[in-house]
Amino acid sequence: MTLFPGSMRAVLGESIIGRAAKKGAVEINCVQIRDYTENKQMQVDDYPYGGGWGLVMMAQPLKSCLDDIMSKAGSRRSRVIYMSPQGRPFNQEEAKRLRRDYDHLVLVCGHYEGVDERFIEECVDEEISLGDFVLTGGEIAAMAVADCVCRMVPGVLADEECYTGESHWDGLLEYPQYTRPEVWEGRAVPEVLLGGDHAKVAKWRRKKQLERTLDKRPDMFEKLELTDKMDKKFVEEIKYERLPEGEKLRFEPRRAEEGDIPALLGIIVQAQRYLRESGVDQWQDGYPTEKVLRTDMDFGQGWVFEHEGEVAGYCCISMRHEPSYDVIDGAWLTEGDNYAVVHRAMISDKYRGTRLARDMFSLAFELAAGLGKASVRVDTHRDNRAMNRLAEQKLGFTFCGEVDVSLMDPGHDSRRNAYEKLV
Repeated sequence: MTLFPGSMRAVLGESIIGRAAKKGAVEINCVQIRDYTENKQMQVDDYPYGGGWGLVMMAQPLKSCLDDIMSKAGSRRSRVIYMSPQGRPFNQEEAKRLRRDYDHLVLVCGHYEGVDERFIEECVDEEISLGDFVLTGGEIAAMAVADCVCRMVPGVLADEECYTGESHWDGLLEYPQYTRPEVWEGRAVPEVLLGGDHAKVAKWRRKKQLERTLDKRPDMFEKLELTDKMDKKFVEEIKYERLPEGEKLRFEPRRAEEGDIPALLGIIVQAQRYLRESGVDQWQDGYPTEKVLRTDMDFGQGWVFEHEGEVAGYCCISMRHEPSYDVIDGAWLTEGDNYAVVHRAMISDKYRGTRLARDMFSLAFELAAGLGKASVRVDTHRDNRAMNRLAEQKLGFTFCGEVDVSLMDPGHDSRRNAYEKLV
């Protein structure tokens, strides 16, 4: 329903939608609202009650036009949509809904300052907007909706994949496209697209969809609920590839052994010096000792992390009750003893600034979840800014209060910030 049917036919009658209409896959009718006026001047608008500038489209021509259209609709599932900046934003999901639920859409194109509200209340099923901006009329918006919905009708495009693989279909943007020549302006087509391996091409394209959405539409990416294991793997790969070189190192965890003690004692000395130089009064009275490390090993809770066979770091991942956590100046997220604890996390100077600390906690989360633990807890000195920042900002721990760890780490200042994360 429009005041400019000729202009709309000129656009919708061309290209893919026009060819589809000619072969009967879709039917598009652009109906002139003026044909349904009741005066010689074919007047469709008048001044608004209450004053103000501009004109308002009258309810009568619109209603008469709609009545004629609906009289010819038969038993088709119809939906009357008013194109309005006040409507629900249009997107691919809305297009899929309209295509799925209806086979007859009536798109009402307003003009001037809008249409008589009584027509909207009486006749319109819903309002749709292209976005938060105003056009001179509803025609452009209606053509966009018609094009988007019609291209999903069987027979309009050559194959269903022509639209299911495109931007926004499943919440992702489309992958990059290339054509001949193979090299243009010094830029070559990605090699994977030239090899003829369709499985590799499909994986490359899917990864690029995720990557593009992350870069260009982070708002869309945040709404994704990825359930496919391959998609999750691709996201991890993308994030890993963007890490600084120092954080790309891979560390292999294993349980600590007797032969690791000399290397671990050396890392303890480095960690004590690092804390001292950082102004942190932690581990400054000889803790942790060799005896503590051996106890960790006896209980099977000492973990060494290696890089290419070299001991890079160590932590204790305990599944046992921690007496120092019985009293807290604050409140834990959970009650009882159903938690794991990370103690004595230390990293060699050589590997400081890598992803090793995160790998340690990732292992703790995995082990805790595997044993049915509700959470992982950790404590650190109040002045240890790096560790506090890691816990809260990078690992998602919740600050729960302060604990006194003098039972396990006697020193000048035994008060520690306590954190917990549900797993």
